[in-house]
Amino acid sequence: MKRNKVKGICNLSAQIQQIFTFENAEQQTKLIGVNDNFLRLIEEGLSVQLHARGDQMTISGDESQVQLARAVLSELTNLIKHQINLSPTDVVSAVTMAQRGTLEYFGDLYSETLIRDNKGRAVRVKNFGQRQYIQAIRKNDITFGIGPAGTGKTYLAVVMAISSLKRGEVERIIITRPAVEAGESLGFLPGDLKEKVDPYLRPIYDAMNAIIGAEQTQRLMDRGVIEIAPLAYMRGRTLDDAFIILDEAQNTTNQQMKMFLTRLGFGSKMIVNGDVSQIDLPRGAKSGLISAQKILADVNRIAFVRFSSADVVRHPVVGLIVNAYEAAEERLALLKKEH
Repeated sequence: MKRNKVKGICNLSAQIQQIFTFENAEQQTKLIGVNDNFLRLIEEGLSVQLHARGDQMTISGDESQVQLARAVLSELTNLIKHQINLSPTDVVSAVTMAQRGTLEYFGDLYSETLIRDNKGRAVRVKNFGQRQYIQAIRKNDITFGIGPAGTGKTYLAVVMAISSLKRGEVERIIITRPAVEAGESLGFLPGDLKEKVDPYLRPIYDAMNAIIGAEQTQRLMDRGVIEIAPLAYMRGRTLDDAFIILDEAQNTTNQQMKMFLTRLGFGSKMIVNGDVSQIDLPRGAKSGLISAQKILADVNRIAFVRFSSADVVRHPVVGLIVNAYEAAEERLALLKKEH
């Protein structure tokens, strides 16, 4: 008999109903969400039906899923009790962790504020995968974050970089990416190499602006405290007392990856992020990120954190899209083997 990891609940197929009772009207309003949007996320994620009436909510569905839904509601209620305003991301994270059997760690995600953004809002990890990522960054000199878009790799890397800068642990932040064309020709874009690559660095700028504001970002860039540049600009440098982020690392060659990693200087940290399912290198070129996973797997002070579609913290449909494409690629690979 299979058992779910949440409180050892039996995974049975019986259809049941359970009652969840709200403690007060304010808790009910916050837990349900605007136009019942939080309830819909739980219903879709766990295949249950939720019906709120008065101070009670009926949970209907498969017994194991009903128990998971009840556990999710309890965890979200605890956040409300701690004066944390719920967002759709919080609800999706709780549902995903319940599905993966890691819901017991959900409350821990909110025990620490990594930083406050430029609007004063607390920035925290959103799921178990992100928690492992942050812990790896703290413990290691070089951390690889590998996984699909929407898992928060780039944003959290920038968060950790700014936090280190504010604490005086590093003197500057250097963010780079390979100048590989993503469906467009760089040759037809105006300006020098940096100006041509800047549009592809937009997610980095967006993260910086969200955390410290556009004006502060520009001031720090003008002073050289923050440097955002193509990977080619890293050659021949030794980067001491710096927090260095390589984004879109799947588009590096083996030579570029080795060049980048050997820039690490004293008092510095590196984060290498990429998604091996979105390689834009010319046909026949090998990804430096794929090679690095094999070559550096057993090297001390280097960590690899792998994200999956379950770690996606965007709209739930994004995770479904990632799953659908992965399934299609697996079917195509299988067909090629058969022929």
